[in-house]
Amino acid sequence: MFEILKTRAPIRFMHYSKAATAASLVLIALCFFSLFTKGLNWGLDFTGGTVVEVAFEQAVELDEIRDNLEQVGLNGATVQNFGTSRDVLIRLAPQAGVDVQQQGDSVLAAMQQTQSTVEMKRLEFVGPAIGAELAEQGGLAILVALLCILIYVGIRFEWRLASGAVMSLAHDVIITLGVFSWIQIEVDLTIVAALLTVVGYSLNDTIVVFDRVRENFRRVRNTTTAEVFNEAITDTLSRTLITSATTLVVVVALFLKGGALIHGFATALLLGIGFGTYSSIYIASAWAMMLGVQREHMLPPQIEKEGADQEPLA
Repeated sequence: MFEILKTRAPIRFMHYSKAATAASLVLIALCFFSLFTKGLNWGLDFTGGTVVEVAFEQAVELDEIRDNLEQVGLNGATVQNFGTSRDVLIRLAPQAGVDVQQQGDSVLAAMQQTQSTVEMKRLEFVGPAIGAELAEQGGLAILVALLCILIYVGIRFEWRLASGAVMSLAHDVIITLGVFSWIQIEVDLTIVAALLTVVGYSLNDTIVVFDRVRENFRRVRNTTTAEVFNEAITDTLSRTLITSATTLVVVVALFLKGGALIHGFATALLLGIGFGTYSSIYIASAWAMMLGVQREHMLPPQIEKEGADQEPLA
């Protein structure tokens, strides 16, 4: 299939750019509607809660611990190993009318159903002020990444292409957050890491396409901008499909077998890879075309040599 893609005539991707842009605008509007009406389901990293660290005599199954916690009314707890398979870290959402010590006693009672010998090593409350700071720092990290990408692509290519690249990255992040808001998947620090990963992945695809666009602009004359983009995207399509397919193999494995702890992380990567591949073709390229990128913008500046205008000696 990839050999066919290399030899066939350029696919008319830009012919559908207006329809794709309209569909993306509708999707982004729906995402903003969900974000403003339903909001995000912030996890304990951002809302605060009780942190309990317990140690067992023998290794334990995390699913069994979750079941025991639900039996005593502690639903939605985040359970993970902490260092070894015998040490477990449990994070609980704050409950009205229940103090930290009562939550700790409930956790200890649930753990004793798993193993009779269990030691509580830590019991503390993480306030929502710390969670708000984490949310702010996470948002700033994404904004700074987008700003640095804008500067980098603007220096390496041209500001119209740089604007297209940043628009495609913002498109991927907004849609991923919109889906999380609509489905109400819990958002924790792993989701922030996934969003930054999505930004890097999507940028990689966009840079590959723009490299070929710049090369084609300098190589081909007497052709339209749309044809240059079509040829560039078609030339890099086999590479894009191979990269996306191999990445999806790993991400799907994480999604199916990674467990509840990284389920949100894998979901964000699945969304990011799918929309990142799409946005590299349509959002980034279509936006650059709408801004009027031309062959002249890709040509290196002409530098006149000293004395070039002087008459040659007889």
